[in-house]
Amino acid sequence: MILKPFMREGIMPLPVSFISTVSADGVRNIAPYSCIMPVLRPLDLICFASAEKRDTLKNIRDTGEFVINLPGADFENKVIPTARMSAPEVDEFEAAGLAEKPSHTIKAPGIMGCYAWMECRLEKEFKEEKYSLVMGKVLRLEVADGVLDDTLHLDPMAADPLMMTGSKQGMHFCTIRETKGFEPFSAMFPSGVDPVTAAG
Repeated sequence: MILKPFMREGIMPLPVSFISTVSADGVRNIAPYSCIMPVLRPLDLICFASAEKRDTLKNIRDTGEFVINLPGADFENKVIPTARMSAPEVDEFEAAGLAEKPSHTIKAPGIMGCYAWMECRLEKEFKEEKYSLVMGKVLRLEVADGVLDDTLHLDPMAADPLMMTGSKQGMHFCTIRETKGFEPFSAMFPSGVDPVTAAG
């Protein structure tokens, strides 16, 4: 079956993250974003795509700060309340019934109840006519107790990360499972040595 090119997210499960910011006037904002990815290993950068007319994007441009919150599947009922278009003066923590988690390195707060939080500073913006790619430098990465195993590997069953696929009608929520398969990074290299790990 051949699909329309814009339907790529319909066959590509995406993580659901909530990006929290504070406006220059101190108003708290939350918005869900799925077009998000880390930038290579072992860099401390993360990138997301945003439509141009978004309070989140304006707040980041004004303050240079944001938090990427990674929720479990129990947050699926918070996607629409935070995605709705609201006036800039609306406190979206209050509107969505979410509690803030104070940040340590920036003013913008995180969201209580998520399983991970990345406190970020704006590194660079790649601005196009209809969208921007926002590159953030992760200043602090915190993970909730109980979602990591003894090797600091994420336990998918414990984290139960919220994900989605898109369709013509809307968003279909899902999560992930672990297959128990494993391959070390070093297997990609003829020497059997992973240069990133070797560099410390």
